[in-house]
Amino acid sequence: MAYDFDLYVIGAGSGGVRAARFASGFGARVAVAESRYLGGTCVNVGCVPKKLLVYGAHYAEDFEQASAYGWSTGEASFDWATLIANKNREINRLNGIYRNLLVNSGVTLHEGHAKVTGPHEVEINGQRHTAEHILIATGGWPVIPDIPGREHAISSNEAFFLKELPKRVLVVGGGYIAVEFAGIFHGMGAQTSLLYRGELFLRGFDGAVRKHLAEELTRRGLELQFNADIQRIDKQADGSLQVTLKDGRILFTDCVFYATGRRPMLDNLGLENTAVTLDEKGFVQVNEKYETQESSILAIGDVIGRVQLTPVALAEGMAVARRLYKPEQYRLVDYRMIPTAVFSLPNIGTVGLTEEQAREEGYEVQIFESRFRPMKLSLTDCQERTLMKLVVDARTDKVLGCHMVGPDAGEIVQGLAIALKAGATKRDFDETIGVHPTAAEEFVTMRTSTA
Repeated sequence: MAYDFDLYVIGAGSGGVRAARFASGFGARVAVAESRYLGGTCVNVGCVPKKLLVYGAHYAEDFEQASAYGWSTGEASFDWATLIANKNREINRLNGIYRNLLVNSGVTLHEGHAKVTGPHEVEINGQRHTAEHILIATGGWPVIPDIPGREHAISSNEAFFLKELPKRVLVVGGGYIAVEFAGIFHGMGAQTSLLYRGELFLRGFDGAVRKHLAEELTRRGLELQFNADIQRIDKQADGSLQVTLKDGRILFTDCVFYATGRRPMLDNLGLENTAVTLDEKGFVQVNEKYETQESSILAIGDVIGRVQLTPVALAEGMAVARRLYKPEQYRLVDYRMIPTAVFSLPNIGTVGLTEEQAREEGYEVQIFESRFRPMKLSLTDCQERTLMKLVVDARTDKVLGCHMVGPDAGEIVQGLAIALKAGATKRDFDETIGVHPTAAEEFVTMRTSTA
């Protein structure tokens, strides 16, 4: 059968654009459909604008510490509207870059909501197109729990477009998005509380990392409320919000920000017209080749619920393009040793196994841990401390995990991820000469096991 396209991609986020561009470069006829914004969550309401806001929040500390180095800055003030306007301009620029990447790669761009009408057919803007393969890369969407007053809460989608900075913010959630936005609002001067229903946030991260960050955030004045959850939200006559907790306490705030999870964005996608199946959490089920139960339909990125990170979606998109159109270059995506960062203030950088995971997997573990005050703070009154930790297999000397809380943690851990991916041992770390004076050199000077 002759198809209109070899590959039809639904979703112009990181994974979809990567798959489309490279498939086209390999000689395939490719189309991409996008109903909202080019670049997907990451570029528009995710990692890129979030990082810009984190940079903005961090300036409060920089101004505070500048006097110790002889700078007289006067009284600093912050204008939320200026930051958001500049952020919007940068995102618009990136949207244009994504458009050019697609068009210049020979990809046909369809702007509108695409619906799958069969194993090889997509309908968009009243027209139907056929394709040998359809790739679902529609990403995720934030979820706000169904509680009374949920309409008064916002998610990360709305947070990037607030017209003004709320005076009081209640951030709900224990994942990295909640922690990051709590730091953003607090750093910009809002009275901020982080509310989480569990014992301690960042479940799945190394225990030492979680505890150290909680200590640092508390030291900075960010209020942490664990074992707490919201029962209802009521709007007051003055526009403020009354928040009733399940334990009966009542809090007042100007903004309730929910970061309690994301769902796959499959609304009105037409999957019922195919043999595609979903798992118990609603994610698209795929095999190691990203094929669904409908062999002509594939899925990647957040909709499959594996590792919901932009670089992972990029790798999955590349894998699909190579397998279909450049098989000699195809290789499976390796989900081990994926480095990640949490842009909290201070940052977290991590790669490999946590201490808890290593012990659960039966390793005989050695722990090397260091906490120190960064050199940059030595002339200031700031008592912030950096945490660095290595998890080592005592039998083979192989470094299983590397974890850090402190300035530029993500930048530092990226390089260490290469070493762990290559199978570096603790001896390799010990025999590597450090860059002095830096914080990063601590990773190659820790000699004494702490556990």
